Amino acid sequence: MKNAVAPWVCFISLVVAGGCSATENTLRSLPAGAQRATAVRGTGGSLGPVLSTSDGGQIFGFDVDQNGKDGVLASASYTKISVQTFNTLTGKITKTLGIKTGRPVQKGDDYVADGIFAGDVGLIDFQKAGKPGVSPAHDIYHVMNPVGGKKFTGPWSPTIKLFNILQNAVNQSTTTSVVYGYERVGSDAPKLVVSDVAKNSVSTVVALDPGKFSLADAPQLAQDTVKNLAVIATSPSAGGAGGPPPVIATVDLSSGKTVEFNGVNCPGSVGCGYANGIAYDSQSGIACTTTELDGGIEFYNVAQQTGFHELLPNGGGQFYAGAYVASDPVHHFFLIAQPFSSTSQSGSSVQVYAEDGTLVESINGFNFTDAGDLAIPVKIAINPNRRIGWVNGPKVSQLQEFSY
Repeated sequence: MKNAVAPWVCFISLVVAGGCSATENTLRSLPAGAQRATAVRGTGGSLGPVLSTSDGGQIFGFDVDQNGKDGVLASASYTKISVQTFNTLTGKITKTLGIKTGRPVQKGDDYVADGIFAGDVGLIDFQKAGKPGVSPAHDIYHVMNPVGGKKFTGPWSPTIKLFNILQNAVNQSTTTSVVYGYERVGSDAPKLVVSDVAKNSVSTVVALDPGKFSLADAPQLAQDTVKNLAVIATSPSAGGAGGPPPVIATVDLSSGKTVEFNGVNCPGSVGCGYANGIAYDSQSGIACTTTELDGGIEFYNVAQQTGFHELLPNGGGQFYAGAYVASDPVHHFFLIAQPFSSTSQSGSSVQVYAEDGTLVESINGFNFTDAGDLAIPVKIAINPNRRIGWVNGPKVSQLQEFSY
């Protein structure tokens, strides 16, 4: 199962164990030194329809076509798994395919929707469960070209035996895509695989330094489609309190050459902790990260290796930490998923920022605070031309549409 635990999910579990459930999420007192207290600014954002899986299964990954109306998700329950397409304009499931039931599903077979790539090309991972202590799980990748065709059209091979994708860099503008993952057997280095998914061709495999980019460092992946780079935020000291801030690294997707610089410091003695998310605008060269322990966000000019730190509105501290970050390269916004809202008395929010660090608006009323129950962490997928997005919730079997 991919991405089973995100750093901020671990903290939510601790909070719940200590007696504060998601439904008891009231606005708490702010930590000492909280900065930039800000009210809800924008009024353009609003919530739209809620989409539910056709079979009631939990969503194991989803994505939307940034230039059209197609969406895809994977669904899993104890008795059935499937892949489902949906219309992002109506919020309706349009087809359920690849249905599997019975004993293999009960043993752990599942689908994961890895993402949609350039040209409305979807990549779906069928994870065939292994036998504990005997054999590892096996990943069989299916391509949907296009997602709008509502069927599997061929395979994708990463050219690495038993390779499991953990993340893909969001990129629907070029056919050069990059994914991050690892081999399910042995102790080989984590890898980047550079591929034209539609053509099932792999151009480069980059072995990353396991001392810097292992699963324990929780690397977060983005892509510079102009300079042909992977842009990664990785967390030294496994994100431990008092440790150094995340490191920002670029990896040349042709040569594998890696360049690193230290991220900006976070206020307070606990430091930044993990990078929970990253997004990158290839046109401006600006990256945005969220950090766990301080409840902060960071903006970087990657080429100049400079950056600055802000706290999420009205807050700071781990309870209010941001998670996933999405980039709107059309309007040069970053959209941040905040599981525990700092701009509403309850629920979750999407915080929209300009690339200069200005808060554009706070969109409240979501409920993805139960994301600790998700097998795959919260995600925001957007269509920047229409200024609409989709995010997990309010149930694990649902997605929430919104405008911004």
